[in-house]
Amino acid sequence: MRTIGLIGGLSWESTVIYYQIINQRVRERLGGSHSANSLIWSVDYTTVEDLIFAGRWKEVGELLADAGVRLEAMGAEMLLICSNTFSRVNDEVERATSVPVLHIADAVGAEVSARGMRKVGLLGTRFTMEEPFYRDRLAGHGFEVVVPERAERELVHRVIYEELVRGVLRPSSRDAYARTIAGLAARGAEAVILGCTEIELLISDKDTAIPLLPSARLHAEAAVGFALAG
Repeated sequence: MRTIGLIGGLSWESTVIYYQIINQRVRERLGGSHSANSLIWSVDYTTVEDLIFAGRWKEVGELLADAGVRLEAMGAEMLLICSNTFSRVNDEVERATSVPVLHIADAVGAEVSARGMRKVGLLGTRFTMEEPFYRDRLAGHGFEVVVPERAERELVHRVIYEELVRGVLRPSSRDAYARTIAGLAARGAEAVILGCTEIELLISDKDTAIPLLPSARLHAEAAVGFALAG
């Protein structure tokens, strides 16, 4: 079993999902009381949040690359950035380390492709929905990605930063997300990617008419598959 290195705290609310799912899947695969060999480097979220809102992505890349180097030095044999937004600096972490860095969009894209879907919606932070770094990576898997209209994108973004990363789960926000997802379904989306790892804390398939693709869970499951391969 490879040792999994998690660059977490982005936010810690969703890093908990990674740790839980990784250990659950290892136990399911290996049986008994097995759990994963894993390491977590959890950053102070306010530090990186301030940087991204100031557009200082170079410093974000340096900070997360340093986290990756530290995890590798401690024995990590593979790395994950536990975030969709911060996957914007995935390449920087790869260049700084000598172990595989599993990209969250590839885990999601593989799932969409495996289900044979041709058009999916995407919810996430404004960075993830509007900038090309994530959508282009998904599109490389051979399907179309659609995002909500501008006003809905702003709502989704605001709820993430004002509520979800702080552990606040409001029924009114869940209802607003459900309406946004219904709008994407009306535009032909066969499923919707929860492209912010905290969103799956708020909403699930039982709240919507089309399937949801929880990025944190898919990323964690892909990590287990890679860790146990070979």
